Amino acid sequence: MPDNPLKILVALQYYVPHRTGLTLHVQYVAEALAARGHDVTVVTARYDPSLPRDEQVVNGVRVIRLWAPIRVTRGMVMPAYPYAAWKLVKMHDVVSIHTPMLETSIFGLYTRLLRKGLVITHHGDLILPQGAFNRFVEAFTFANYRVAGAAAHHIIAYSDDYADNSYYIAPFREKAIAVHPPVKLPAPDERRAAEMRAEWLAGAPESARLIGYSGRFVEEKRPDVLIRALPAVQEKYPGTKIVFAGEYLIKYENFFERNADLIARHRDDLIFLGLLKDPKELASFYRAIDVLALPSDTECFALVQVEAMRCGTPVVATDIPGARVVVKKTGMGEIVPPRDPAAMAAAITRVLDQPERYIKSLSAIDEVFGFEKTVDMYEKLLRSAAEQARRG
Repeated sequence: MPDNPLKILVALQYYVPHRTGLTLHVQYVAEALAARGHDVTVVTARYDPSLPRDEQVVNGVRVIRLWAPIRVTRGMVMPAYPYAAWKLVKMHDVVSIHTPMLETSIFGLYTRLLRKGLVITHHGDLILPQGAFNRFVEAFTFANYRVAGAAAHHIIAYSDDYADNSYYIAPFREKAIAVHPPVKLPAPDERRAAEMRAEWLAGAPESARLIGYSGRFVEEKRPDVLIRALPAVQEKYPGTKIVFAGEYLIKYENFFERNADLIARHRDDLIFLGLLKDPKELASFYRAIDVLALPSDTECFALVQVEAMRCGTPVVATDIPGARVVVKKTGMGEIVPPRDPAAMAAAITRVLDQPERYIKSLSAIDEVFGFEKTVDMYEKLLRSAAEQARRG
């Protein structure tokens, strides 16, 4: 129990049981801070009518879900948000908001008026598919973010590499501090991983390998590039398959449908698992595959890289701000140019040829991306913001 526990308000659009890298990031930090004795409240959207209408406590964290009748691309519009946010900000010492989201300007204004601390964690510049309306949403969201950025005491970026290249962070670079995201994953079940591998490779030649992909099937993550790389990998490793773990029928984006012809051409070599909600099952998935591929166009960090490495699996990632950090710091993989199936295939093949070159110990991975170090930094920055606000 800390000597002076903080009252922390956390604001984001989606929270548990919604499962993405962003929501897991927030959940892990919120629950760790609550376990350390801080009073933590999350205000979020009731994105699914089956979720509780009343506030509840989830693993020590108070969760308040607001009515969200309107969806705008990925975002949710909550009519009661301005009033609810005002009441909640008054009750807390510091606010932790997670961008991009539509309501950032509200917290920028409220924390200044009420002299409360404000810390922004930026989870990636908003980049939506083509279309005039999406361009408007991007501009509107960024304008709101700038109001909050001006009021924030600290801005957390996943890495200095991403901060140096983010158009969101650029106006406030002097406030930005790099804090690696929290990674929590149980050890894989070796027997379950072997079962998965046997099932996915049933009937395949001995040369076959498994390439993993963990994430949503959306345009910015470019799973189509990975599929286009597959034939070149199969030239040396016939029968190789790609195993997709994550949602692929996305409501706000039809990228899976737009790639229907490509998927159909390779359907016998593609396995779609859907979202793996059980952390133990996810860890076993990482253990079962030979290499994890991250072909994204844009990526703030990608927790999946560290998750895979902690399970002993090397990574091939694109050479883009943020995404390249994990491989560069650990040496546990290869970096390739984005949108280049040939380069992706060549790098995957190099990893498959000599996997032992890329394997690092769990202690070496945790030395760089330790969970407690991340929570320590959050606690330090939230307390600093609360104290700065009190001093005016």
